[in-house]
Amino acid sequence: MPYCTHCGRPVLEEARFCSNCGRALGPAPGGVGVATLSVTPLDYTIQGDNLQIVRVRLQPGQEIYAEAGKMVYKTANVAWESRMSGQGLGEKLWGALKRKLMGESLFWTYFRSQGAGEVGFAGAYPGRIRAFDLKPGESILVQRDAFLCAQSTVKLDIAFVKRIGAGLFGGEGFILEKLTGPGTVFIHAGGDSVEFQLGPAETLQVDTGCIVGFDEGVDYDVQLAGGIKTAIFGGEGLFLATLTGPGRVILQSMTLEKLRRELMPVRTGGDERGALEALGGIFRSED
Repeated sequence: MPYCTHCGRPVLEEARFCSNCGRALGPAPGGVGVATLSVTPLDYTIQGDNLQIVRVRLQPGQEIYAEAGKMVYKTANVAWESRMSGQGLGEKLWGALKRKLMGESLFWTYFRSQGAGEVGFAGAYPGRIRAFDLKPGESILVQRDAFLCAQSTVKLDIAFVKRIGAGLFGGEGFILEKLTGPGTVFIHAGGDSVEFQLGPAETLQVDTGCIVGFDEGVDYDVQLAGGIKTAIFGGEGLFLATLTGPGRVILQSMTLEKLRRELMPVRTGGDERGALEALGGIFRSED
């Protein structure tokens, strides 16, 4: 199915205009209708080790948006404003409600360069930044606090887990974030990150809080962590997240929950988690 390269929404092959953003559509090299506007690749570098910052060098007219509070610096010729995404008032209010459910701020901060300018973003705690160049219509699902910034052509939407068990015991609750291309998006993972490329029916079992993101085609569920004795006394909680391919999976080595436990004034030793702690929240994540 063809996609609009401006907003990433699917369009009919015979359509002349995108029904979502209203941009004119034109023939692609393969004869498929796409928006005449192309997405200019971002010029960026990611610097640092475990306190990383992404430096984005914007060309005239390029625009990027981020969650409030993630900007570190910008050059004077980069204009910025906070605004709600969406066309009409109803779409803006609905978008604000969804962002509230996702744990994000009600307003996005947009950065647009009047000339050649630069803006830098960083996560709120030690970790690593990863960039993904999404094709039109390509999506990735990420945990609620993983999003850092993205080109304005990338659409961020709410995604609900498909199974009740995964929502109740999966550590991330029922809410995930769905990022759809075209464009470049940056996510932040705690500590270090590792990526797996799962084949069809290949399964990976993960501590629930360590999931950063995965492709839309990956099946996500939770399972009891072995026998009852292992689940209660194994130190990893009652449940493990089960991710089944095909698709890409990104994990993080540090979660906010583990960081809080290490920084507590009084500790009983070890990194184990009590059985009741594994139940987590339904609509919020502690990681």
